[in-house]
Amino acid sequence: CMAAPTLQQPSFLLANLKADSTTKTLLQRCQDLVKIIDEYPAKELHSIFPWLVESVFGSLDGIIAGWNLRLLHSRSHEYNTAMEFLNPRYGPMMKLVYKLQAEEYKYEIPVNYLPGPVKACIQEGVLPDCPLFHNKLQFPLSGLLTLNLALNPFEFFMFNFAYCLITPKVSLPKSYHSTDSAYFVLVDTYLKYFLPSEGSVPPSPFSDSRGSVTAPSPRSSTVSFAGYGVHSPSLLKHHIFHQPSVNADPAAQEIWRSETLLQMFVEIWLHHYSLEMYQKLQSPQVKLALLQYRLSMSSMPCQPHAPPGSGTLHTYQVLLPFHSPPPLWGLLEVNLNEVVVQRFVQQKLYLFLQHCFGHWPLDASFRAVLETWLSYIQPWRYTGEKPNPQPDQNRTYSNRESFVQENLLMYTKLFQVFLNRTVRTDLVNAKNALMVFRVAKVFAQPNLAEMIQKGEQLFLEPEHVLHHRQPRGYLTPSQGGSFLSSRQRVMTDMVFRVKSHVYALEGQDCQYKQMFGTELRGAVSQRLIQIIAQARQTAKRISDHSSEVAANKSFMSWFGMGSSELNNTFPGAEPEESGECLKKTHEFLDRALENLCQIFKLNQGQLTQLISNLGSSQDDGNCKQLPDCIQGENGLILTDLGRRQILSGLRKFDIHYQGDPELQPIRSYENALLVRLFYRISSLVNERFGGHMNALCSRPDFLGRLGRHYLADPDSTAKLKQSPLSRRTLERNRQPRVSLRPLASYRTILLLLLFYVLGALLSFGPVSSTLLILTGGFLYGLLMTLFGDKLKTH
Repeated sequence: CMAAPTLQQPSFLLANLKADSTTKTLLQRCQDLVKIIDEYPAKELHSIFPWLVESVFGSLDGIIAGWNLRLLHSRSHEYNTAMEFLNPRYGPMMKLVYKLQAEEYKYEIPVNYLPGPVKACIQEGVLPDCPLFHNKLQFPLSGLLTLNLALNPFEFFMFNFAYCLITPKVSLPKSYHSTDSAYFVLVDTYLKYFLPSEGSVPPSPFSDSRGSVTAPSPRSSTVSFAGYGVHSPSLLKHHIFHQPSVNADPAAQEIWRSETLLQMFVEIWLHHYSLEMYQKLQSPQVKLALLQYRLSMSSMPCQPHAPPGSGTLHTYQVLLPFHSPPPLWGLLEVNLNEVVVQRFVQQKLYLFLQHCFGHWPLDASFRAVLETWLSYIQPWRYTGEKPNPQPDQNRTYSNRESFVQENLLMYTKLFQVFLNRTVRTDLVNAKNALMVFRVAKVFAQPNLAEMIQKGEQLFLEPEHVLHHRQPRGYLTPSQGGSFLSSRQRVMTDMVFRVKSHVYALEGQDCQYKQMFGTELRGAVSQRLIQIIAQARQTAKRISDHSSEVAANKSFMSWFGMGSSELNNTFPGAEPEESGECLKKTHEFLDRALENLCQIFKLNQGQLTQLISNLGSSQDDGNCKQLPDCIQGENGLILTDLGRRQILSGLRKFDIHYQGDPELQPIRSYENALLVRLFYRISSLVNERFGGHMNALCSRPDFLGRLGRHYLADPDSTAKLKQSPLSRRTLERNRQPRVSLRPLASYRTILLLLLFYVLGALLSFGPVSSTLLILTGGFLYGLLMTLFGDKLKTH
């Protein structure tokens, strides 16, 4: 065991730690590290810190796996050791970080490991908009391609912590569950600690020799106007070399850790956008235009009294032209989480969700993305408000309304993208139906639809009308003004709030599509609700069918007396779509329809009539019609309408096995050994006498008809009309052949056994019974050949 009290040179200390990493258990290594962190000065700990971070989270290139936190689950004996060592409140690792932070050490990260758009932006000589990268770039003599970021200990730790999630590693095992992973539990713990939903961030329990943990060196609050090049044609090419600093503020001591953690997570994880989009989002022309408008509003001589909860928010907006310096946020009397989320998360999360909505597979795994979106757009669910007998309803409404206005596109644009996903999704699946219900339930919350509609009206307010509405000077009533001017001032502020939000996310040339406009209301009422109603009816029909099948099951089905289909569910239904799951589908879609009617104020009577007409049309047999198709050279080809009919469950094909009948999967009512044996025998016969059988079945006389009865499939022509089967495949399967596979069925074996037992009771020997069976089979075929057509006609 390492003798911690005896101080060693940094090189020897690091060498001993590396040697111990291959011989000692994780618990022993952590115990040694606890002693070292407590007793060694920061100067010695400085040299081992990069190696320690790499040994925990792995190397940035993925070669070193580290502790494999993503694969470390709660059932592992090393789980508690890792969680205690990395705990943000009292863990030794965080104590080491703060110990080094007090000495202002720096650690380098190559720019090549930054997200693609950020890396490309820096390599082109443009400073990224995020203040996380300001005053951090190191310029080597070899050129920009070898740039490094110089991060303080806390930033370096958080960068590696966040990057651990996206580092290329071996594929995860099938039994992997993220909620049980040490990594995701740590992420949750760090977020709750540094971004508490109530109160402020607790001060660090560790302190340096001077009695405090210092904030990082002041960084640039904004990029200077000269850097943006208002009077220079090279707008951005120079300001990467100008990273001015500002005076630190005491409030930074409380919030710099929270900002750093959130910025790291956002920058490392949420970067699913192109370089062109990234440059568009931080276009200096747009920012300057917004800044001038904000400054013109903030320069008014007098500010009227704002409603409760909105005054400080307006102050925050005026201070946000180019990302205000972090110390300023501590001076604002607003919830830290709201400000930080608004500043760092909104834009990147919006792009990330838009990307996921457009590219995620149309299956139930989309639930994770959906819940992320729904959690963001209803933050009031997570504030932990205590029950108050006399709550301030006006202030609560005002706060929610302000949030909706500042995040309008998160509601309207993403709802429209979700609508496009929904109409292409199989809503008969209970998991997909649940997602539709969840969205409809959230948007049907009291007053939310009205808030969204009001936000859209504010955005569509013409600019020239605003200028005519502005009273000169915005005088308060005590200065000769009126309360009307005060209300107009608040109205103007609300309009600007919405417009600046939309322009910041979509650009000033965006073509806004209203969520409550005529076009989308029509799409909801005529398309979405119809598809939901169709899926609802289909789920009910499948549920009824499954119940009938379950009721008709008997002991004889084990012998194959029942249906010969591979399963007794409707084609296309997943295994879980039966019984209780389908009843849940019906319930989810029923409640989703009610909520959609409430959100868009649709006529309930029309909805009832639509469902009634849909049910009657399906009862009339429309559900048995084929999907819309066109006839191609090789068979039927689905049209776009036909695909939608299948997805909604309105129409379907009669699915049959389309391969070689002799090679279809062995059923539960068949003997596997006999199936394989009879297949070999029949294959030898068909290979040797195939030509003779073809000649026999090609004859137009009675013998040809008799041969076709025994050697050909009479239903193949019907299958061609009812299924999009390749004609070439079907013609190949229609070749005359001998098939002995029916003899491998337990039902056939049981019937033959009973027949031989009956023959033995009647004094017939095995040979005589076999001749009787063959004679009976021949006479049955003869009668069917002579009178089969007449029987089919009748």
